[in-house]
Order: sequence, then C-alpha cells, then structure tokens
Amino acid sequence: MVTLTGVGGTGKSRLALHVAWELRRAFADGVWLVGLAALRDPALLRDTVASALGLTDRSNRDPETVLVNYVAEKRLLLVLDNCEHLLDDSAHLVARLLRAAPGLRVLATSRAPLDITGEYVWQVPPLSLPPEGSPPSADCGRRYEALELFEQRAADVVSGFALTDDNTAAVARLCRRLDGLPLAIELAAVQLRTLSVEQILERLQDRFQLLAHGDRAAPARHQTLRAAIEWSFELCTELERTVWARLSVFPGEFDMTAAEDVCVGEGVLVEEVFTGVAGLVDKSLLIKRGETQGARYRMLETIRQYGREQLSKEKEETVRRRHRDYYLRLAERAEADWFGPDQAQWLERFHAEQPNVRVALEFCLTRPGQARTGLRMAGALYWYWIVRAVRDGRWWLEQALACDTEPSPERANALWGVGYLAVIQGDTAYALVVLSECVDLARVFDDEITLGHAQQFLGLARWFADELPAAAAAYEQAVAHYRNAGAQGSLPAVVLCCLGTVVGMLGDSERGVALCQECVTDCQANGERWGRSWGLWHLALAHWLQRDLPQVTAYATEALRLKHALHDHLGISWCVEMLGWVAAAEEDAQRAAVLFGMADTLWEQIGEWLTGWATAREWSSQCQTKARDILGSRVYEAALQQGKRFTLEETVAYVLGEQPHTEPVAPVAASELPLTRREREVAKLVAQGMSNKDIAVTLMVARRTAESHVEHILTKLGFTSRTQIAAWFTEQGFR
Repeated sequence: MVTLTGVGGTGKSRLALHVAWELRRAFADGVWLVGLAALRDPALLRDTVASALGLTDRSNRDPETVLVNYVAEKRLLLVLDNCEHLLDDSAHLVARLLRAAPGLRVLATSRAPLDITGEYVWQVPPLSLPPEGSPPSADCGRRYEALELFEQRAADVVSGFALTDDNTAAVARLCRRLDGLPLAIELAAVQLRTLSVEQILERLQDRFQLLAHGDRAAPARHQTLRAAIEWSFELCTELERTVWARLSVFPGEFDMTAAEDVCVGEGVLVEEVFTGVAGLVDKSLLIKRGETQGARYRMLETIRQYGREQLSKEKEETVRRRHRDYYLRLAERAEADWFGPDQAQWLERFHAEQPNVRVALEFCLTRPGQARTGLRMAGALYWYWIVRAVRDGRWWLEQALACDTEPSPERANALWGVGYLAVIQGDTAYALVVLSECVDLARVFDDEITLGHAQQFLGLARWFADELPAAAAAYEQAVAHYRNAGAQGSLPAVVLCCLGTVVGMLGDSERGVALCQECVTDCQANGERWGRSWGLWHLALAHWLQRDLPQVTAYATEALRLKHALHDHLGISWCVEMLGWVAAAEEDAQRAAVLFGMADTLWEQIGEWLTGWATAREWSSQCQTKARDILGSRVYEAALQQGKRFTLEETVAYVLGEQPHTEPVAPVAASELPLTRREREVAKLVAQGMSNKDIAVTLMVARRTAESHVEHILTKLGFTSRTQIAAWFTEQGFR
C-alpha cells in the first residue's frame, strides 16, 4: 500500500497513472483505476470500486464481501485516485481487501494519508526549479522539471514555442512564483495565447484570477487553481479552515508556539491550534520540516494566498497584530538573553524567522500609530543586524526613524543602532549625525545606557577616521556611562577592548592589553561568544602592534573559531585578513597570498572592505606588497586567485589547519607534468570557464571527446572538480 500525498496541483494523479502504466506488466490481473473525486456519498464507495473492476454482481450480497471474494486470488494493482474526502471509508475498505488478497497492491492518491497498517506515504514534491541566480541558458533550464513542463505545455498553445537563452530567465521566474506546481504552471502556459511570459509575470499579483481559464476537458475541480484549492478548503473542518486562514499571515516558516499565539482567540482555544495544524499537515496544506521538537511549518504561496482571502479585513488586522506582537516579544526576549550562552541559537532562530520579522515590521510602519512599536522592534534586533544583516538592519531602522520623528526613548535607541551599522559600512559622516542626535535625546531622557551606546559608536567612528585621541575620549565616556548605570552586556564588554586597542595605538600597550583581556574574561564568565570573539580579535590586534606574531596567530585563530560558530561573516573576514598580515610578516608569502585572496572574496561578499579603516588598509597594502615582492607578480597572482576560489567553509578549514571539503591545490612542477599536450589545451579552456560543450566547439571535437579529456585530467591530477583544474593551471603559469 502506497499513498501519494501532496497539495492540490502537485500532480499526484498524473504520477499515479504513470506508475500504474509502468507497472502494468507486473500484474497478471491488470491495473485498475478508480476515480473518487466525484463521489460524495461514502456509502457508494464499494459499488464504485466494484464497477471500476468490471464487476456486474446484481445479487443482494454485501458489495464489500463481493469485492473481497473477487480480489482474494487476484494479482492486481488497484489505483484509488482522490481519497481525501472519503478517508475513513477508504481506509476500512483497503485494509480489508489487503488482508484478504496477498496478491493485491494498492496505490492511492490523497491529500492526507489513510493511516492503515503497512501504508507507505510518499509526499509528492513540486517540480524541480533552478536556484536563484543560475545561468539563464535554455540547456540549463531544461534540466529542471518545472521549466520542461512549461515548455511542453506552451508549445501546445503557441506553435513553435521553445526555451531560448532570451526567455529562460523569465520562465524560471514564472515557475518559481508558481512554486513549481504542475497545475499552476500548466494554467499559466495557457495564457501564452494572449500574453507574453513577462506579462504573465506582471499579472501574477492576483494569480488566481489570471489562471481562471483552464482546459475545459479536464475535471471541473482542475480547471482553475482556485478550484483545486477550494476543493481542499471544503474538505477541512471548521477549525482547520479557521487555522488555515489565520496561519496565512505567516509569510514563511513558523513553529507551533508562534501558530498558537497567532491563531488563538475568537472561538479557538490554544489546545485546539495543534489539532488544526495537525489536520492541515495531514491534508498536505501545511508542509512540515523537522521532528516534533523544533518542527517548523510552512504553506505554499498559492495555499497561503487563498487563506488570506478567507480573512475579513477586520479579522486580518487582528491576526496580523497578534503576529506582530509575538515577534516583538520574541525580539525583546532575545535582546535580554543576548549576553549569555545562547547566542548561536538566537542567531539561527532569527535567521529562520526573517520573513516573519519583515512582515511584522511592515505592519508597524504601514499602520497609523504603530511606527513607535516599529522603532522598538527594530532597535531590539540590533544584535541580529550587527552579526548577520547589516544592510537590512540599517534599512529597517532608517524606515522606522522616518516614520516616527518625535523625540522618544525608542527613537534614541534606534539612532545608536543605525549609527553603529553606518560605521560598520564606512558611512562615517551619516553615523556622526545620527549618533549626535542620539546623545541629545539620551540626555533629555536621562538614559545613561543609551548615552553609553552613543559614545561607544562615536568612538568607533573616530577610530576608523584615525582620530585616535577623540576616539579614546568617546570610549572613556562610554565606559563611565555604563558603569554609572551598572550595565552589563555584550556592548559594555566590547567597549573595553575597543578602548584597549585605541590606547594601545596611542602608546599605552600595557593598559590596552589589560582592557582587551577584561572584555574576554567578562564575556567568558557569562558564556557569551560574540563579545568574546571581538575581545580575542582585539587582543590579536594589540599584539600585532607589538609584532608579537605567535600571539597574533593564537588569538586571531581562536576568534575565528568563535566567529565561524556564529556565522559572523564580518568577524571572519577580519580574522582571515589579519592572519594574512601575519603570514606576510613571517615571509610565508605563498600562504599570505592565498589568505589575501580568501579575504578579498569574503570582503567582496559582504561589501565592506576593511570597514573604511584607513590604517588597516595601509597595513594590508604593505603586507600584500611584501608578499608580491617575495613571490614575484606571476606566482603571487596565481596564489591570490587560488585563495579567491575557496568557499567560506574551505577558507575556515584552511586557516584552522583542518581538512577542507576541497583539497587545496598543490603546485606541480612542469617537469613532472602528467598531462598530454591536448589535455593541457583542455585544462586551459577549463581555466577560462568553458563548459564541455564550449570546449568541444573550440577544439572542433565531439562533446563526448571533450568530456573524456576532462575526466582524464581529473584522474591524472587527483582532483574532483573543474575549479581545482582551473586553480592548478593558473598556478603553473601556463599561457
């Protein structure tokens, strides 16, 4: 017994028919399809199955007994299509038939499992889709089921339609918008009679109306996407319908706690929410990921939009407010808990919750009287913005500040947050303006902690501008404000190491190291890792100023481990950069060049090269020049390019001396070169980024011949990827 489950429109029936056709020769007594979609009365189920099997019994016998007797000695496949509205009766009948007939196999399609002994449930996924940013070539597009289906159906409507390099990107976007649902894709393809692909995309805002006209020869419930979803809605209990509608305010994944907070009220008890969610999962209207502990749920977009339509405007406002309130409380809870051992968990939690955070903030900033709450929420998330989402955080804080310009503690809190992010981005002029306003407001509200934050980031701005005495003065004020308020936290700890670095650069190295160590000790005592990682990095910097290279390496490496665990890409970039300085200073020029290449890639990915700190840029330039002088330009560039090809994970593994996912490329002496002349030609083309098809065209050989050459190169060099071939070829310096 196999049950194919999945949301309406995923192609369960079509898949079942395909499987049945493929297996037809394995069943001596045939493959039999029983369509149940039109059957409303469960009492007619047995007769319907019997009729599909060709039985013409007219006796007064129990139809179920007739069926049992008929299949008992048969070897057949029974396909029950669309069981979801007859689950109990279907389950009872199938269980009895299977017990009586050892040669019987049943393949069912349903939006929920039958839940009988021996049932194997397989959820039919949407069609495969190309990832965002993949090359928009026709050949690439045809590798994905969704685009292949669109091309086939479009050709039925528009003679000669085919995927081309010009239209594949648009078709891919369209299929992504339709979640890879076969039914939706087919209905969209029909619109090519009157619209272009781009025009269909533009009109997808109301996808249901657009796709309202399908194949009239198809069953009525498949003529439109709306009909398919309405069919599911009708099959839900009243509780499930209510929960479906309320869950539609979640734009992405959510957990059970969030669902309970949002769905409870107006006739729904908190303990009923679980029942409603479980029912929607069983009916394939919610997709569940993970185990019971930590399980997360989501709706396909088409299902979510239909649910939103079921909410009246008044109820939608109420539910969205509850959604906002839940994530506001969660953000403030995380803020209060940040100075502790659970930072990694909070970062991962809010990474997963970003769609919900955005919707909650949008609610605040688009509803009259809610902007102050938006300031409060955006400010409470400073820790997440700093570590994971600098650009997003600054944007949300600026939007909130623009929506509520009245003086308030919430505005002051948001001002230092946006000022900090601006400093990180190198926008010092803007940072000084907003941080100065923050100081003024904090004084009005007599808020020592906010004054401490403002002075701390004014100090950072002055430091990066190489105004070291002004930076030291601001940092000293920040420390004083924090101590006056008795403040504890990551920021009051980190200000110590920042002050330590500045006073060290001003000549008081002993005090500088002591302040950095105080930061590390304070964080370590509380199980805090983010502030500790910065304390370690600043200790490394303090020892760099003294050219104590072994200590720099030790502290920077330890900082890197912590930052990697937190996915702090800015911090990782700083650590790799500094270790490049060390390698150059130690005249390990090859390693230095590779590290600088890695750092270049990291900085490019986060868009914040050395955060506008001129002195660091100068140190980096000097170290790169030294490594280049030692190696020579050609070898240096080869090593630099090698480093640039490393992924983040490979970079961290390389720096920490662990085994990377891809082996670092080892130089091969030209005299020991194992490749033939033709293979060297192919390696050169691989290094230029050519595909096997391109290589075949360039060398005027068969594509299979080009593939064979590449395979031989990989084997001879002991490599596993084209990237390694390219890096190896570049390092050899061939032309």
